[in-house]
Amino acid sequence: MDYTAFVNSLNKIACVVSVKKNNDGSFDIPCIEAANKPYLDSVNVEVKDFVPGRPYFDYINKDSNFEAMTYRCINENRLIRSDAEYGYCLFSYDITPKADTDRLADVSPQTAVQVIKTTLKLRETDDFNKAINSVIDDIRKVCKADRCCLLLTDFANHTCKVLGDSVIEGDHTPRMDSYINEEFVRIVESWSAMIAGSNCFIIHDANEMEKVKDLNYPWYMSMKMAGAYNLVLYPLRSNSETIGYIWATNFDVADTLNIKSILGVTTFILAAEISNHLMFRRMQKLSVTDLLTGLYNRNAMNNKVSDIVNGKTETPDEYGIVFIDLNGLKAMNDKYGHDAGDELLKSSAAILKEVYPDCDIFRVGGDEFLVFASTLSKDEFYARVELLKKKCAESENVRFAIGTCFEDKLTDVRDAMHIADESMYKDKDDYYVQHPELRYRSSRLD
Repeated sequence: MDYTAFVNSLNKIACVVSVKKNNDGSFDIPCIEAANKPYLDSVNVEVKDFVPGRPYFDYINKDSNFEAMTYRCINENRLIRSDAEYGYCLFSYDITPKADTDRLADVSPQTAVQVIKTTLKLRETDDFNKAINSVIDDIRKVCKADRCCLLLTDFANHTCKVLGDSVIEGDHTPRMDSYINEEFVRIVESWSAMIAGSNCFIIHDANEMEKVKDLNYPWYMSMKMAGAYNLVLYPLRSNSETIGYIWATNFDVADTLNIKSILGVTTFILAAEISNHLMFRRMQKLSVTDLLTGLYNRNAMNNKVSDIVNGKTETPDEYGIVFIDLNGLKAMNDKYGHDAGDELLKSSAAILKEVYPDCDIFRVGGDEFLVFASTLSKDEFYARVELLKKKCAESENVRFAIGTCFEDKLTDVRDAMHIADESMYKDKDDYYVQHPELRYRSSRLD
């Protein structure tokens, strides 16, 4: 058979792959017997440089998915030709620079129903995390899997986080969160190479699991320890970046094509929804965060006061306010520059975080901070104030003017803030009486 003429007659990217069958039932590495120009262009090989019969990884990266797919074609007799020693199959595909929405929409009714359920659950909810867990539970059931999990990844910071986890009823294995450690993160980081140029990674049976053992032993051992004997893994990609993975273990292999169809479209939607959600959360955080110190900003303080005054947030039975002003910031800026002043502000924030880890801390002005303490008793509140003074005394350059007020819920929070503010300015005036060389004209917080 003239394989070259055959692939050249096709409009799509195409090649003919040969696989040698061994007497023990195993297979040799797939080889490319013929390839049309679109295929060779896709792998950056000149027609004149193509040599028939060479291993496939001479032309593309080594890919266990590709090998497993060709072996299944041989086992399932999905061939264009076969003899006693070799099987020959056609490999063909289309390339699109972005997700082909028309192709994604061309799905079975079962896939469409599942995707619609996913979309509705994500859009018709005020609890995004709860909706994600419900979606993951649905996917596990469709896959008839023992476990389904959605993992968010942050490769820049070498971290990952479980966003959704579902296990079959009666399964008492630990929650996926308990597996997250440095070794697991390294395994997750290796998945990109395992998937390579494909859109998923599938382990169908014990034979394919053993191949993973040779390619990625730590991942193989983690799956064996978790009792997984097969797996389907899909990346979640947004703006050409992998933001997470979804996988199911011990799924119904007989329904692989339908599972791939459902996960192929569902992961496309999930990636978009999760990316939007994360962006919204980042914007929310930025709107209430002081970027220099990492503390809450004045906008966050105003929102908190407004919520208390308007009854949106219940006023605690007792609460304390600490107003803090950083002494000497202007002198630091004038003498050493604003970079030194920024470092002083960050050192100040670090002390406040250390003393008040369980309280809301706000940077409300250039050198002014406020602590809202709603979980401390009166004795604890004033003990923390003394600890704050002690930390300042031990610091090389952080000097605070401190004002306090501890009241019950009958006192308007704005009045309590005013009392603490007045107390702080008295403490500040006393400081500059002792250090007149550092005095400068200050503006009070209105």
